[in-house]
Amino acid sequence: MTLPVRYNVADVASLFFPLLPSIRVSYILTEPHHRKYKCGLSAPCPPKHLAFRLVSGAANVIGPKICVEDRMLLSSVKNNAGRGLNIALVNGVTGELLDTKAFDMWAGDVSDLLKFIRPLHEGTLVFVASFDDPATKLNDEARRLFEELGSTAVKELAFRDSWVFVGAKGIENKSPFEQRMKNSKSSNKYEGWPESLEMDGCIPLRPPLE
Repeated sequence: MTLPVRYNVADVASLFFPLLPSIRVSYILTEPHHRKYKCGLSAPCPPKHLAFRLVSGAANVIGPKICVEDRMLLSSVKNNAGRGLNIALVNGVTGELLDTKAFDMWAGDVSDLLKFIRPLHEGTLVFVASFDDPATKLNDEARRLFEELGSTAVKELAFRDSWVFVGAKGIENKSPFEQRMKNSKSSNKYEGWPESLEMDGCIPLRPPLE
């Protein structure tokens, strides 16, 4: 029996938006038991925080999920998930959904992804969940843009890796909300694919700009 693996990180709000109180984050690599709060979290988020849960796809069979504030923003059931990088954009001040889109990183055109993330406004939250292959078509500019959103794993993201990530436009440090599972024949859970990743936590809303 495999037990959930959790990593709790405190005092990470300032990494996203300075001078905000600390937030809770947990990373879960296996299916949790009996959750009952928003997006299945095991405890409620503090006021003025967004509850979220990301699940990467499993092999090329089970699609990814992006849940924010108990609302499923992206999934196979909603018919808006696809192979590659699945992205939801959320207003970092109000929590309002701005857009969702899937970008095929195996047979698609990376220019579509670049057009989507280049013009982001300051404070926009970016939720990402991979499915099947997230990296083959990624070029240097796309990787740099994700680094500017707070990613550290995107530098080495490769063919069929599993990846979940939450970043923000204008983030001053690296995001604490990121997990990558490398595609490795010696450790893959599925034939040709690594284990699916699940990550949940609480993200502080940004104060309105003056």
